[in-house]
Formats: sequence, structure tokens, C-alpha cells
Amino acid sequence: MPEARIPEARVPEAPTPDQPEPRPRWDPRSRPCIPAVALDGSTAHHSLRALLTDADRLSTINCATPGETVAVIEYLMAICFASRICPSSPEEWRAWIIGEHPLGRAAKWLAKEPDAAWDLFHPEVPLGQNAMLTPYIEESGTGTAQLVIEHAGDYSQHFDHHHLEHSEPLPAAEAFRALLTQHVYAPYGRARMSGKELGATITNLAAGRLAGRIRVVALGRTLGETLRLNLYPPEGPGRPALNTSWTSGAIPRRTFDAKAKPRVPSSSADLHSALGRSILLRPTRGPHGQIVVDRVLIGAGEVLELDPERHLQDAVLKEMLNGHAKPLWPSPTRAQWRDAHALYGAVKDAQTGLYARLHSLPYEKKGISAPYHLWAVGLLANQALPVAWTQGSYPYAPGMARHLHHASYRGSVVAEYVAYSLKRAAVVATEIVYPAVRAADAAAQVARFDARWKFWPDAAQPFYELLDEVIEGGAEDDDPVSAPLIAYAGTLVVSARTHLTHRLDSLPPNKRGHLARARAEQCFEDEMNRTKAPAELRGETAHD
Repeated sequence: MPEARIPEARVPEAPTPDQPEPRPRWDPRSRPCIPAVALDGSTAHHSLRALLTDADRLSTINCATPGETVAVIEYLMAICFASRICPSSPEEWRAWIIGEHPLGRAAKWLAKEPDAAWDLFHPEVPLGQNAMLTPYIEESGTGTAQLVIEHAGDYSQHFDHHHLEHSEPLPAAEAFRALLTQHVYAPYGRARMSGKELGATITNLAAGRLAGRIRVVALGRTLGETLRLNLYPPEGPGRPALNTSWTSGAIPRRTFDAKAKPRVPSSSADLHSALGRSILLRPTRGPHGQIVVDRVLIGAGEVLELDPERHLQDAVLKEMLNGHAKPLWPSPTRAQWRDAHALYGAVKDAQTGLYARLHSLPYEKKGISAPYHLWAVGLLANQALPVAWTQGSYPYAPGMARHLHHASYRGSVVAEYVAYSLKRAAVVATEIVYPAVRAADAAAQVARFDARWKFWPDAAQPFYELLDEVIEGGAEDDDPVSAPLIAYAGTLVVSARTHLTHRLDSLPPNKRGHLARARAEQCFEDEMNRTKAPAELRGETAHD
């Protein structure tokens, strides 16, 4: 469906040569800048005020990347906290969810805010930026690729191959969304500017608040429900402070003449609007008079001291190899769905925070689909180089955390075992075809017959279907998990056999090749029938 864009305000006629160019003004409170999907499936761009006013008539925000969508949700949450449109207790939170408490008062609060505080290109207090960079943007600024995480990478080129000096201007709405994303997801690195004037540490870029971990957002059927699910009793006494600009407000800012001392967020509004980077955007007019950004400068920003219980309520802890636990992190080698049971385990067992609140919701079956989803988003990075966004959406219905945890855990166990069996079959084939293979070449030879790399991507969809079937069974069913799990296991075995057959097609068409195929296929079947194999692979129910 083509995207229906709300037209921007009429652009004034260009000044005559005798008149100075007026300073561009751009206010996201009234400018349509955030793409969203309505309940009827139509898409359009909305202003911040429109998003909050119509939150229960919109299904979701639909930005270009998962990270950008999360950044916008974070910003809307910050506005709600700053306007005090948030529940004061877990009991009130539950009442808000059940009663569909409107969020329109946040939009009214936003309308009354000073215009200067919400001007993206204000000369002294630009929205979300640091005006202290102004004297240096002409000399040290670069093209807009530096602003967009997917473009900039290691200052050379990134996943869509935009060079850092790529000169194409960025529309103001896209620049605003990229700015929000930088503040929460920017990876660590070194700034492309001198530290002589502002201080040496302006060049030390710390990782963003959400970089390096999985951010879990509870999704509802509307944008309003999504915001209500993720709002919580606010942190911090007194008036909540929103970070509108580096050079305004009462929040104390770090200096750049020494290493940053992490500060504790003063409020929930402060936390969700923290300025993770010092950024400055240079506006200009495009060929049709539209406001665009043609130059960007980025330096170090805020460094926060975060308490896991207070500030990372969505984080799911996972034990590392050294025995220490840290929030679930994105992995380049392990698909996110394989750890879905950790999310359901958090809902099942948590005593406080987001997952305890989700667990407290009353069960009410409305149709066969899940009323909520746990949307997990992370940014994969190779040190300072962003690589790709990773995401997964896992259905949740109140009262079914125990069933979903069991299904996702057993589903992961079955998939892991089938993958292990494919590796065993590949080793058997390799040992027959290459009986004298050198140790240095062994891994490459096994990889030739290893079907796991085809199996894992294909195993994801059956896993999601397994969770949907459990939800469809409902909490009224004494055991909505066992039958779908056995069917899921059978699907994975069929898929694994198919991929193994295809991988073995590269065997030589001779006696040794035929023997290798027969032994590898038999090895796989033997593994499926072993007593140590998951019970579901034998058509039985696991009791653990």
C-alpha cells in the first residue's frame, strides 16, 4: 500500500537577494514526522501531538528500522513521564490497561510547552542537540551519513554502503528520527572532531543506553496500549525533567575536560530522553524549498549510571560463561528466538518491574490470537561497527506465562538437539570421504556437509507457530503445550532430513560417497531415536 503522507506546512517564498535567508524553524510537535499505521492498515506521517492524541486509533509506529521505532517509543514515554501522564502504582497501571486510559493530556501538555524548546534548529537550544558544537560544524562536520547508524559505521561505509562524506541532504523528519536513534543506540567509538576547544573527552564516544543489550517492548493492539504497557510508576521526586537540549534545563551536564563521571538519572523523563550524544544538525533548504539537513557534527554525550532494578525494568538477565549475569544481548551466531524462554521465565517469576506487572493482568480470552507481544530488539555490532538489527516478537496472554515458558524452552531444546544431530551426521560423512584430513582442514570439510546453517533459519517459523498454537489452546486447557510440541518436533525432523539430503548431494558419486551418505543419514536417524533425545522427537511428552 503506498504511504499516505500528510503534507508539510507551506514553505515561505524564497527571499529576494536583498533579504537575508530566514532561519528555518522545524517543530516535531506539529510537523508530520513519525510514520504510523492506523487500525485500518493505512499509513501516514504524524506529529508528536497527533501520535499521542490518536494513540488508540493507531496500531503501531512504522519506522525504517526496529531501532528507530524503539527510539520513538522511548521518546513518547519520556513525554508522558514529563507531563505526569503515567500510573502512580502497579495497581493504577493495571487499571490503566484494563480501562484503556487515554493519553491525550500528554499532547495538550506538549502544546503548551515553549516553542523555542521544541525547535530542531534553534540557534541556542536546538532540540535534542548541543549548541556548543556550533563554532566547529563548518570545519569538522560531515555529510548526513554520520547521523544514521545504518549509514555511518566505522566512518567509511556501512550496511547500505553510504560513504561518510555522502553529500545528499536528509529531510528534517528523517534527521529527527535518526537523532533519537543515535541517543539510545549509538555504538562506542571515536568522534571525528578535535578536542582542543571543548575538551579532549568530547571525542570519546560511549555506547548508547540500549546498545549492547536486548530492549524488550511490550506491544499492545494499539499504540496507546503499547505506551500504557511500558509506562510505569515514575522514578525521582519533584518535577520531572525532559532533556530538550544540552544547553537548557536544570539537569547538570558533564564537561569534556575530564573523563565522564556517570550520573544517576533524576527522573524517568530524564532517563528516557537522555542525550547519549552531543549532536548538531545544520539546516538548509532543498531544491523545492523543503527544510533539510546537509551537515552533521557528533561528539560525546551523557554517560548514565543505571540501576538494573530501577532503570532496566525490561532487561532479562542471562548467565555468561564466567558465571556472571548480564542483560540478554544480541548475538551474531545465536538466533534470538532460541532464548525466548528467558522472556517468558521473567514474566513467570519476576516479583517487580515490567514482567511482574504483565503477570498481574487478569486472564481474559479474546479470540484466538495473543493480546500482547514481547518485542525484543537489539543492535549487532562488531566492536565499534554496527552490523545489523536483530528482533523477535513473542506472543503473550495473561495467565499463560507458565505454558509459554515450557513450550519455548522445550522448543529450543528440541531444535538444539536436532542441530547437534546434523553436526554429528556431517562429521560421519567427513570421516568417510576424507579419512586422512589434516586437523587444519577439518572444520572446512565438516562445514561442506553441515546442514545446520540451512536448518536454523527454517526452524524459526515453526517455533513462532508453536507459540501461537499454545496461545490458541488457552489457559482453560490443562495441557495446551504437549500436542503442539510433538507436532513441532516432527516438523523440525522433516526439515532437518531435507537439508541433510541436500548437503550430502555434494558427495562424490562413487562407492565411498554412497557409503558416506548412508552412514550419515543413519547417524541422524539413530540420534533421533536415542533415549537421551528429547521426548518430543519420539512422540512422547516431556515432564520437566
